[in-house]
Amino acid sequence: MPTSIRPIRKVLIANRGEIALRILRACRELGVRTVAVYSDADRASLHVLHADEAYRLGPAPASESYLRGDLVLEIARLAGADAVHPGYGFLSENPIFADLCAAKGIIFIGPTAQAMRALGSKTQARQLADSVGVPRVPGSTRGLGSVAEALEVGRQIGYPVMMKAAAGGGGKGMRMVMAEEEMEAAYVAAGSEALRSFGSEEVYLEKLILRPRHIEIQLLADEHGNCVYLGERECSVQRRHQKVIEEAPSAFVDAELRRRMGETAVKLALAAGYTNAGTVEFLVDDQRNFYFLEMNTRLQVEHPVTEMVTGLDLVHLQLQVAEGRPLPLAQEDVQLRGHAIECRVYAEDPDNNFFPSPGRITRLLQPGGPGIREDCGVYEGWTVPLDYDPMLSKLIAYAPTRKAAIERMLRALDEYVVGGIATNLQFFRRILGDADFVAGRIDTGFLDRLLAAGAAEETSAGLREDEVGDGVGMVEAAAIAAAVFGLLQAEGGSAASAGSAPNTVARWQQTARREALRG
Repeated sequence: MPTSIRPIRKVLIANRGEIALRILRACRELGVRTVAVYSDADRASLHVLHADEAYRLGPAPASESYLRGDLVLEIARLAGADAVHPGYGFLSENPIFADLCAAKGIIFIGPTAQAMRALGSKTQARQLADSVGVPRVPGSTRGLGSVAEALEVGRQIGYPVMMKAAAGGGGKGMRMVMAEEEMEAAYVAAGSEALRSFGSEEVYLEKLILRPRHIEIQLLADEHGNCVYLGERECSVQRRHQKVIEEAPSAFVDAELRRRMGETAVKLALAAGYTNAGTVEFLVDDQRNFYFLEMNTRLQVEHPVTEMVTGLDLVHLQLQVAEGRPLPLAQEDVQLRGHAIECRVYAEDPDNNFFPSPGRITRLLQPGGPGIREDCGVYEGWTVPLDYDPMLSKLIAYAPTRKAAIERMLRALDEYVVGGIATNLQFFRRILGDADFVAGRIDTGFLDRLLAAGAAEETSAGLREDEVGDGVGMVEAAAIAAAVFGLLQAEGGSAASAGSAPNTVARWQQTARREALRG
């Protein structure tokens, strides 16, 4: 228990991209100076340009730059930083780094290394959950030592099962195993990917619950024994276990379920002596039974939707807790208002199996207007590197109702243009326009089904085009006409005056204009 406040005057942000800029802005609002670190690939990035000071870490590979905790702490010493904020990914869930910060007298803005070890390791977190009576998905409570052990656990809990990395998340080090004959390959592949991503090849098994919802509870705890939950986030729209769209609150969660899940999450955090921001993730079945999945001992990518519906700034609160201050709110002070949706905008090509699309951004038109927030880490002229996760920004829409938030997001997507690289912007329109999504009928398999249905439609359309024959030429002519129209519009031509109202732009015209803007 702290006996005094530890003022933070300068923070080193041990991250890159949009999250580094997000933290930097919060620090500036609190009058805290900032130190950026960068790899050679990020020398001209936004967080470097906006920070009060910036220092080179090393070459582009994360293993030689952003994962070098020793270099981060040496720069913190040189810059005179009081604290380090790790953001998410990289060093954010590394208890060894948190211990090193403490040893150097530098505040780690996050949980203690002890709490991180108790909850950051998926297997140890499952053991803790058992000890305090938190319901969890059946499976192993420690890392698997061999394929034979994995097979034994699989026989005990029954197939299908999920092989998962013990030291991380984000869909890395995960493999679905439908039958025994798939176990050995899954064990090798998951362990290898976990080692590359998190530095540990430890994996464990859990029962695969079919068609669950993935719902998480945001927590905030101080060093004085206070812990509150800030509502839930719906994270079921996923591809390959990676979240694509997040919402707050969940359309499925009522007040009673929210209370039960929130109190369960708080009980787990208090049992671990947890402090600062953290997220407890659950799987929820169609009968509203929930099962502990894991805890992310850091700030989440999707934290903005919680901020929008609670009116709280989580990064501000993280810094206040790290200084040793008590939480400025109690559970009864937390009120959820309205609805927020977040789309993760990636430099990837949905039409080419979501292949990364690095390169120079030749055109960038960003959305705005009422209820729109964008946490962005790029600018026009920036070259997206191949060395890191290809997320460009997080686009958030807020409105009084879920229906209005969807409509507002669709409007923002219409305004958003990125030229020179492929993005997943148009993919979001398809998701948000789907009848099941609009009705809130989603689970973790929703997106896979949507993609499969789209592939089937494309195959069927291809067969119909073959039957049409010469009609293809007419389709190509229409596409060329649309492109010409878009070029005239982009160059200030007067084609809009030929019969249609100046401010009326058809969907095909919008598409032509976007394609014309692609460099």
